[in-house]
Amino acid sequence: MAGIVALAAVVGFWVWYAQRHPLGYTLYPVDLRVYRDGGLIVRHISPPYDGKLANPLYDWPLNNQSLKFTYTPFAALFFAAVSYVPWSILPRLSQLVNLVALLAATWCTMSALGYRDRRVLAGGAMLGAAAGLLTEPVFRTMYLGQINLVLMALIIWDLRQEDSRWWMGIATGFAAGVKLVPLIFIPYLLLTRKFRQAAVALGAFLGTVLLGFVILPGDSRDWWLNGLFIQDGRTGFVGWGGNQSLRAVATRLAGSINAGTVPWVIAAVIVTVGGLLCAARLYRAGHPMLGILTTALVGLLDSPISWDHHWVWVVPGMMAAVHYAVRAWRAGRPARAAGCAALAGGMFLVFFPWPGILWSVLTTGPGNFTHGLIWSAPNTPVTKYIALGDQPWFLEYHWRTFQLLAGNAYVLSGLLLLAILGFTALTAAPLAFAPAGPAVAAQAAA
Repeated sequence: MAGIVALAAVVGFWVWYAQRHPLGYTLYPVDLRVYRDGGLIVRHISPPYDGKLANPLYDWPLNNQSLKFTYTPFAALFFAAVSYVPWSILPRLSQLVNLVALLAATWCTMSALGYRDRRVLAGGAMLGAAAGLLTEPVFRTMYLGQINLVLMALIIWDLRQEDSRWWMGIATGFAAGVKLVPLIFIPYLLLTRKFRQAAVALGAFLGTVLLGFVILPGDSRDWWLNGLFIQDGRTGFVGWGGNQSLRAVATRLAGSINAGTVPWVIAAVIVTVGGLLCAARLYRAGHPMLGILTTALVGLLDSPISWDHHWVWVVPGMMAAVHYAVRAWRAGRPARAAGCAALAGGMFLVFFPWPGILWSVLTTGPGNFTHGLIWSAPNTPVTKYIALGDQPWFLEYHWRTFQLLAGNAYVLSGLLLLAILGFTALTAAPLAFAPAGPAVAAQAAA
């Protein structure tokens, strides 16, 4: 009942807010249009564009801006199917799909945490979704028409399966075929000795690559063989405030992209090795959801581009913190319960979609909720200057004091969370054996 009331209240507020404000306050599907236009190009249909036509897919400026398609050829095939949906209904349909994906992700999170009663599963899933709708990454995902929630739901559903399920790993490989960051889960599966599942995930990913070469051979050559997949500058200035990754922070602190490259590589290697070892140990200690979350966090920090809306993983992160707070309280450990509750509350505050008027960000009006804490620092318009490359006068190079803390809040929070997870991994006693799938969490809870 609490879950129903909470979710209905949040969704009701969102609908009320959307009805009382211009469309741009709650929906600006620029990313969804890029997806759809990429699909149209695959179908050999010219998307609306007023400028000079360039080469298909990866060279064609989309959406009357300098934005280009930056996803895999397989993703373009997937979006070709999406492009059959009329644009008049696609943006709202995208928001509905994202809401369903959020509920699916929170349901699977509850299951991975060891809950079995369907009433508890449903109630926890709705409470988690209600809290998730009040985070900036989820809001921005729905606002821009992104697919992060869909991919997150696929990965959590896939990795919480019993080890005996032959298909475990397929959905993760499919997700990596759309966006490459989920590849980080393959070494996690290897470290947890799920060799068959890692092979299935890798095989599914390679299948998406092969399908791209069969149907889109030219674009696949450009993407995989000519190195388009490592050109992070195609998405814009990597030091832009909306990019919350180690590479972005290193770039902003170093004052140029080139100067920040070596520090980023060093930091990424340390985070990758330490984070994945912690994730594997957490799994062996009977905390599979923490293992999944740690691996996802490593991917977010390591990826050259981790836009703010990629951080939707904060939702299962908050749910896990609340779960361990309740568990500690029932075990008679009030100090640990308070610490876990404070951790969940801290994540909520950092990732809350604070009104842009607090930072004088009035791009769509003083009441918009698309500019969380990270937007309190000044930012260079990413699409306006995308063709200029790296310039010393970009605003992110001149952040000071509070701007550095707030503008890098997601990365700093992620590093703090990784340290907490690392401490938990080091102090947790491994189980005598590792039961398959969700049974791990059930035994640990017992």
